[in-house]
Amino acid sequence: MKQLALVIALSSFSAAALAAPETYNIEPTHTYPRFEYTHFGYSNQQQRFDKTSGKVVIDRAAKTGSVDVTIDATSVNTGYALFNGHIQGADYFDTAKYPAITFKSTAVKFDGDKPVAVEGNLTIKGVTKPVTLTVTHFHSMPHPMLKKDAIGANAVTKVKRSEFNMGKNVPYVGDEVTLTIAVEAVKE
Repeated sequence: MKQLALVIALSSFSAAALAAPETYNIEPTHTYPRFEYTHFGYSNQQQRFDKTSGKVVIDRAAKTGSVDVTIDATSVNTGYALFNGHIQGADYFDTAKYPAITFKSTAVKFDGDKPVAVEGNLTIKGVTKPVTLTVTHFHSMPHPMLKKDAIGANAVTKVKRSEFNMGKNVPYVGDEVTLTIAVEAVKE
């Protein structure tokens, strides 16, 4: 009987240990938020941000988690310095007044032990709107070089830039913007 009690106690301890949330720090050299929009109907333009920070907390056993991301809007990279300055101006990101873009999750949806969607609040240029990031890829394994657990994901959503007070040149330059983020994070 004592052995049965010990087995039950150990198994409940093991289950609790497995259900513990894990915190991962975003790895900035492998995390790139991008945005894509149509340019006068000629082409789809893709731009990115070079500086991102944040945390991902995940508890696969409990099917819960959270995501907190900050993008340095001054790190916008169009491949052309003059356009970088233009897009940081008051008509668009207004980085002098709003240097950061943030996403804070309100819920993480799972299919099995993998996240498939992250609901949350996106703040651009001082305007906060609810969005759902669809997770198109998720992977978790020990990082072969860092020798720590790591996760990676790709996620996508669509927003209207006019809803974030960035509607200059709509409809010639597309109002609908596809936001994509490739993220890697390393366990604390």
